[in-house]
Amino acid sequence: MSLGYDVAALEELINQFERMPGIGKKSAQRMAFYVLDMDKEDAKKFANAISNAHESIHQCQICCNLTEDEVCSICKNEARDKSLVCVVEDPRDVIAIERTHEFSGTYHVLHGAISPMSGVGPDQLTIKQLLARLDGVSEVIMATNPTVEGEATAMYISRLLKPLGIRVTRLAYGVPVGADLEYADEVTLTRAMEGRREI
Repeated sequence: MSLGYDVAALEELINQFERMPGIGKKSAQRMAFYVLDMDKEDAKKFANAISNAHESIHQCQICCNLTEDEVCSICKNEARDKSLVCVVEDPRDVIAIERTHEFSGTYHVLHGAISPMSGVGPDQLTIKQLLARLDGVSEVIMATNPTVEGEATAMYISRLLKPLGIRVTRLAYGVPVGADLEYADEVTLTRAMEGRREI
């Protein structure tokens, strides 16, 4: 039965949406049909937004957060405490902590966590960039997710930093084990930040 459009193209569109985290077959189908229902101009804008994001967004030269400039707005901000660095797994974690309005230091984004089962080792993360920016840093807060991988990453980095005389702390467990920081509310994150402990 003909549906009036190229079924192979529709299948490819569904497959691409299904590759996104948390998107199942039905959600991917809904998204694909939503895109097909757009008028031509909106569809072009949608495609251009994806293409432009890929071309213009890259990692900050200092903290490895996402930015369109060479250096992100947080690293540029002279009011931020450069002696305090909060290490997170994902750029979304920066957004989550910034929502609390309680942290005045800077960040370092690892872009993942050590996970031998997934083939992710220290060299796949931005740990070298972190070690290269420690001049003037007195404390590093490990704000990796409270998962097995997040804990392993925090311990690995703390072992590298301890001999350098830098205080290494860990977020307190106001954040539930197994949860991602991006889903934590502001109060929980604030308490976790205030209750951080030395590793």
